[in-house]
Amino acid sequence: MLQRLQALLAETTLEVNERQAEQLVALVGLLDKWNKAYNLTSVRDPESMLVRHIMDSLVVSPYLEGERFIDVGTGPGLPGLPLAIINPDKQFVLLDSLGKRIRFIRTVVHQLGLTNVDAVQSRVEAFQPEQKFDGVLSRAFASLDDMLSWCAHLPAPHGRFLALKGVIPEQELQSLPAHLICHGVYPLHVPEQEGDRHLVVISQASQ
Repeated sequence: MLQRLQALLAETTLEVNERQAEQLVALVGLLDKWNKAYNLTSVRDPESMLVRHIMDSLVVSPYLEGERFIDVGTGPGLPGLPLAIINPDKQFVLLDSLGKRIRFIRTVVHQLGLTNVDAVQSRVEAFQPEQKFDGVLSRAFASLDDMLSWCAHLPAPHGRFLALKGVIPEQELQSLPAHLICHGVYPLHVPEQEGDRHLVVISQASQ
């Protein structure tokens, strides 16, 4: 599994050291184990998890600007856990309303010795952080509109929304509120992943 991950990483420009690669493989092992009991993801095969969960999360790393990030609706910690593993200098809050997901994330954090992850069980609308975030990440939100309205209180004044999408959400981007601007829509190359993947970056218009 480690060799398989390293072969996938070789198709990207990502820099991942050996310890981080081992932690990513351990994350897949834990996800596979917990998934059998708690149904955390519809992806059942560990090799598929490497592509569809781990690599799909890691390719966002070059777009992380700043030090504090929140992954809203993180599910079983995606993209937050893989990003935290390869960015030990950045802090991540992983937010989800389901207790079984948060328990899984806390188990991973403990077993992998991650010191830069805080798992929080809360609905996003109810979460009031003491300190705002440089980036608000989302991988599985239903729509850009929902993400931008429900998470409006989370970014710092300079902060950005980073939404992982499949095809470019043209219609949603055309109807952005006037106080928000789209910085860019970046195609993401996920080795062996079928279908389009894009990262939509949005911020306050005052920047």
